[in-house]
Amino acid sequence: MHYLEEVKKWLSEITEVFLLLIALGIIAHILFGDVPFFGGIVTNLTGLITQLGEDGLVGLIALGIIIYVFQRRRTWIQQPH
Repeated sequence: MHYLEEVKKWLSEITEVFLLLIALGIIAHILFGDVPFFGGIVTNLTGLITQLGEDGLVGLIALGIIIYVFQRRRTWIQQPH
C-alpha cells in the first residue's frame, strides 16, 4: 500500500505543476499576447466557460464537480505526512 501513497503524492505534485503552468500561460497571454508554448490556454478556458454557460444546469453541475475535485485535491496536499 506504500506504493499507492507514493503514486498519489507524485500525481498531486504533477497536477500542481500543471496548474502553475496554466496560471503562467494566462499571465503570459495577458502581458504578451499569443505566446507559442501557451497559445491555446486562454482560448480553451474561454471556450470551457462559454460551454458551461450554454449548458445551464448541466454546466452548473459540471462546475460544481470541478470545484469539488480541486478542493479535495487541496486537502490532500495540506495533510501532514
